[in-house]
Amino acid sequence: MSIHVSSIWLPRSRRAPGEARRRLSSLLAAAPSGGQFLEPGLLAVSELVTNAVLHGTPTGCLIYLALDVSPSRLRIEVHDARGDRAPVLSPPGLDDEAGRGLQLVKSVTDTWGCCPRDPIGKIVWCEVLAR
Repeated sequence: MSIHVSSIWLPRSRRAPGEARRRLSSLLAAAPSGGQFLEPGLLAVSELVTNAVLHGTPTGCLIYLALDVSPSRLRIEVHDARGDRAPVLSPPGLDDEAGRGLQLVKSVTDTWGCCPRDPIGKIVWCEVLAR
């Protein structure tokens, strides 16, 4: 973990992705060389939090966002309460209106994954490495 970290509990709300983008933008502005992670980070955090709102967080539960940036990488973690619903990376059809979020995350990050969260839920995470 670096000294440039931030975390926040977000509501299960359509406003959560915007708050996540603001939190990430502020963190990167304060971190040396943080600007190199801005574009991929904003897209990735927006998609992961949106997925948590739509698919991973039951009504009445919160989403936990953890951000960690160093000169060599940005790590984004989104914690939700649905451990029984792992993210699925599948190619959407040409006419599908949704289903491209994880494809976008995969395309702008160097690695991503999902792991259980104790005592309940899961953590969906991604990392962007310095270029």
